[in-house]
Amino acid sequence: MNKQQYFSQEAIRASTRRHFFRQCGVGLGGIALTSLLNEKLFAANSALRTPHSAFDNPVAPKAAHFAAKAKRVIYLHMAGSPSQLDLFDYKPKLIEMDGKPCPESLFKKERFAFIKGVPKMLGTPHKFSKHGSSGIELSTMVPHLAEIADEICVVKSMFTDQFNHAPAQLFLHTGSPRLGRPGMGSWVTYGLGSESQNLPGFVVLTSGGKTPDGGASLWGSGFLPTVYQGVQCRSQGDPVLYVSNPPGMSSEVRRDSLDTLRALNEMQLKEFGDPETVTRIAQYELAYRMQTAVPELMEIDKEPKSVHEMYGTQPGKVSFANNCLLARRLIERGVRFVQLYHWGWDQHGNSKDNDLFDGLGEQCKDTDQPVAALVKDLKQRGLLDDTLVIWGGEFGRTPMNEERNGSKFLGRDHHPHCFTMWMAGGGMKHGFTYGETDELGYHVAKDKVHVHDLQATILHCLGLEHTKLTHKFQGRDYRLTDVHGEVVNGILA
Repeated sequence: MNKQQYFSQEAIRASTRRHFFRQCGVGLGGIALTSLLNEKLFAANSALRTPHSAFDNPVAPKAAHFAAKAKRVIYLHMAGSPSQLDLFDYKPKLIEMDGKPCPESLFKKERFAFIKGVPKMLGTPHKFSKHGSSGIELSTMVPHLAEIADEICVVKSMFTDQFNHAPAQLFLHTGSPRLGRPGMGSWVTYGLGSESQNLPGFVVLTSGGKTPDGGASLWGSGFLPTVYQGVQCRSQGDPVLYVSNPPGMSSEVRRDSLDTLRALNEMQLKEFGDPETVTRIAQYELAYRMQTAVPELMEIDKEPKSVHEMYGTQPGKVSFANNCLLARRLIERGVRFVQLYHWGWDQHGNSKDNDLFDGLGEQCKDTDQPVAALVKDLKQRGLLDDTLVIWGGEFGRTPMNEERNGSKFLGRDHHPHCFTMWMAGGGMKHGFTYGETDELGYHVAKDKVHVHDLQATILHCLGLEHTKLTHKFQGRDYRLTDVHGEVVNGILA
């Protein structure tokens, strides 16, 4: 039996009844459907869905839907959710009501994660002042961010549907609070491909002592081909797991092995037409190229002393500062979407380590300087104009003190009704504040921005129409914004 006969028999064995009816184009249902379809419409649709040949690169750069302001994204997710009321959204009325019982109208029929009974209002213990020619009001907790006030666009009117960490993170990054949807970076690389030949199009870096509650599903590819999933890089040990050659295997043997695997995969691709085979070929080849590219990428110790002083980096350690510098190095090498997760912003106030003084202060200390340095660095290198930088958590914090189990430390519970994010670069207005919350910081009072609106706006900055970036799965077209989302034109330059 020759190889052709062998693979033909394997294809027959692998074909289930359901697979046959899905693939077969000459069944009675197919004949009937074809007779009803407009021939030109059918032809146009087929052209869009032409399967990859064995030599296609699924992550090759692709044309956007329209001219883009941004070519790439650096998304800085502060996992646990920073308190907007102590960093960005100054509320004199809330300070005036500090320690007083919360009005019943605010908590009646409200569902909280931890607050019980009648909570007390909590004004911020931190000072605020205006910065830059734009006069953006910021807390003294973020002095370095204040230095770039005229570069950022602050959105105070965000809101979400979720009030617990994992579902809220999933909702923000995948468009659904449930598992199984592709991450935002996967959608972007699916729509635009990547300009990097030796690194993944979507890279993830984590810090803060733990991964976010949503886990690897936040950067998974869901029902998209797995070539679009995020690849996690590490600051210590092997930068990417399983990329290095195992003991006893030289680069020459690895190359020969990959060539043989490619030939076998291409034979299977011709027989089965499974797009995951294209993914497998692309991933093997990319892993081989990454063996050289990744070690060079991670050598941040070769950056000038002035850069380390600006970011506060310490080569060889796991830190948010190191990850910010790596993010800049990644986009310089053509990576399309870089996602940083930094855990530790869950200041409930049930201990000294997670209150609004020491807990919040520690997080600001770890992140404020490197975030400002990243924006400055991108600008001085001419990269900020076409790089979209995004900063924020998955929801906000309550204007009431949580006081869990009678705790004497100050802290805030989860709050989905309003929170603050900021963006800079690629298509955003500079030194601009958008939206308002009410006098107590409980609800959005003006220019509401839903999570799906944020997603639509990010895609818009990249030249992607969010209603057209779709993938057919289980009988219908899915998209990042589901069936919602409007571009927030008020924040676009």
